Amino acid sequence: MFAYLYVFSRIGMSGLVKPYTVVFPPIKSGSVFTFTTDTGIFYEVRFGRKQNDILSATIVFGVTNDEFEGEEYSETNKGEMYKVMSTIVLIVQSYMQEHPNIHTYEFTGEPKKQEDGKKPTVRIKLYTRYIRQVFDKQWGVTTEGNRIIISRKNKA
Repeated sequence: MFAYLYVFSRIGMSGLVKPYTVVFPPIKSGSVFTFTTDTGIFYEVRFGRKQNDILSATIVFGVTNDEFEGEEYSETNKGEMYKVMSTIVLIVQSYMQEHPNIHTYEFTGEPKKQEDGKKPTVRIKLYTRYIRQVFDKQWGVTTEGNRIIISRKNKA
């Protein structure tokens, strides 16, 4: 039992949960990844380059099923959160491997209706728990309201 708790504390929940099968971009250096959950929820994970700094990327992910009426930040409440986050960790790691010169990543946690977008949202708090599984201590993490910015400490 101790060994299990130690491993869990070191790698977190996504390290214990097998990710979904990822559909990688047709071009190895591509920026759009997809996966489908066991309940048929289709996710898209996109990496966009900032116009004023092409070595900065924005990470956007969400559901694209018609049942959510185009609202990609919908809550699905299908009990698949850990497996979804494990898959997103895998995707971000894969993207980083193909784009080693990126020095800044950024993403937002869209607020729920009752949340104030100026404070860290429930989604941001969830995402924060997974950051160190992707970004080691060479990366600094800053939270600004519902936005997280991860920057390489020593830019290449």
